[in-house]
Amino acid sequence: MRTLSDTDILAIWENGFHRHPLDRALVTLAAAFPDVPGDGVADWPLGRRNKALVRLRCSCFGPILRSCTSCKSCGEKLEFELDGRMFAGEPAGDDDFDGPIVVDGRSFRLPTSRDLAAAAAERDPLRASIRLAENCRLDAGDPPAWSAADLEAIGDGMARADPLAETRLALNCPSCADQWEDTFDIASFLWEEIEARARRILREVHTLASAYGWTEAEILSLRASRRATYLAMVQA
Repeated sequence: MRTLSDTDILAIWENGFHRHPLDRALVTLAAAFPDVPGDGVADWPLGRRNKALVRLRCSCFGPILRSCTSCKSCGEKLEFELDGRMFAGEPAGDDDFDGPIVVDGRSFRLPTSRDLAAAAAERDPLRASIRLAENCRLDAGDPPAWSAADLEAIGDGMARADPLAETRLALNCPSCADQWEDTFDIASFLWEEIEARARRILREVHTLASAYGWTEAEILSLRASRRATYLAMVQA
């Protein structure tokens, strides 16, 4: 994995701006892992994908992830922070689950971004769960008639085998004492930071280009400290 430069950030933001959130995560990972052939990151299990995104976030923006949400009951705004190093673990791929998931005698592999995209195309939640189970099924033959219990057991088995595929946070409102769980989506969280950084870079480029007549490439080639000094002089 390589740390992203400002040029990389702009390219990722431009390439992912009009894409689905799942594709934005893959665009980001492709830039950070240029040695992965083709669109190979799309075949990573979701936990491996999320772990790589957390490690990339720590590398580019620091380990502390700050966010906020609202209480489901009283609407109170809650701020919280997470230490990304708790989720990043070892480098992606070093300790990944590699065996089949066996549920009621049926074998499944871990879902990937491709499988999630296929499930997301289904409007009905039940159909989405069935699509995910069928895509990940390793057994030959016609698919069975999936029951709700089957799908729940398959989902539980996948969650145990790949715990980083979905991060659930236990939240507690200090105002009304309500407690609930919410999902932390590292892909969306990181994209918001990439977009904010990209817009800040573009503002800096605009300011310096207007003041000195430099090209975008010339401005981005400056070290961050020198660029900040020029910006301070322009804005003084």
